[in-house]
Amino acid sequence: MTESWRIALVSMVQPVVERIVPVLRGLGHEPVGVVTARIERERPPDLVLTNETLPRELDLLFAKDKWRVEPLLRALEPDLMICWGFAWKLPQAALDVPRLGSINLHPGLLPRHRGPVPLSWALRDGDERFGVTWHRMDAELDTGGILAQGSIPIEDDDCEIMQIGPKLGAAAFRLLPRALARVAGGDPGDPQDDAAATWAGHFGDDEYARIDWAHPARRIHDQVRAWHLTMGLSPVVAPIAELDGERVRVVRTSLRDPGGGARRVECGDGALWIVESEPL
Repeated sequence: MTESWRIALVSMVQPVVERIVPVLRGLGHEPVGVVTARIERERPPDLVLTNETLPRELDLLFAKDKWRVEPLLRALEPDLMICWGFAWKLPQAALDVPRLGSINLHPGLLPRHRGPVPLSWALRDGDERFGVTWHRMDAELDTGGILAQGSIPIEDDDCEIMQIGPKLGAAAFRLLPRALARVAGGDPGDPQDDAAATWAGHFGDDEYARIDWAHPARRIHDQVRAWHLTMGLSPVVAPIAELDGERVRVVRTSLRDPGGGARRVECGDGALWIVESEPL
C-alpha cells in the first residue's frame, strides 16, 4: 500500500490508542487525532484517555453526544476513520465524513455476538474462542461488510479485560493490513448472514444473575467472569450466590487452587475456588 492516509481514531480506551498509533505509522499512515466520549460513570484509570496518556502530536476531541462526532471528525479531515472501543452507535453522517469510509474492530465472530458485550456472551454461550472482526461501519450496529476475521483461544485464567485485551489486540493488528488493503481497493467487505446473527446485549435477566452450585464448575466460572467483563454496564448486581447462609456477589473464581486463602466450593462436577467476593 503506497498511499499514506490521514486516519482519525474513535475510541474510549487508552491502551487501544497507545498501541494502534505506532502500528498505523509502521504501515505508512498518519494518525491525526482521537475522538472520544465525555462520560460520567467511573472507569478503570488504566483505560481512560486523557491529555497525559495520549501521544502529544495527536488532537484529543471530546464529544458530548453522538451527534457531535460528525463535526469533530470533519475538523480532523481524515481519509479513513478507525473505531475501536467506543460505546455509541454513530449516525451515518459521521461515518461518511472520511472519503474512504469508516471501519470498526469488533471483539466477536460476526455476525455472531453483535452488540456491546460480545466477550461476555462468548463466555455465557460456552464458546472456546474469542472473536476478532474488522468490518465496515454502517448506521446499524456491527452489521457492515466483514474485511478480516480471526479468533484467539479462551483460556481458563481469562478473567480481566487487561488480560484479554492485549491478546485480542495482537490478533487485530495481525489482521489490520488485510483489512486496510481491502479498504484501499474499495472493497465493501463480505456481507454478513443476518440469519446467523445473535445479539450480545447487556445482561439484565435475573436467572443468569444467580449462581446454582449444582451446575458444573466451568459453567459457573464462565458465569462469574462473563458478568465481570460487562464492566459494570449491567443494571443488575450479579452474580449472586448463597455461601453458608450468607448472600454474596462473586467477583472472581478459579478452576484450580490459586492459594492465598481462596475458598473452595463444591459444584456439580467438582471444586471451584472463590478468589474474591463481596457481602450483600
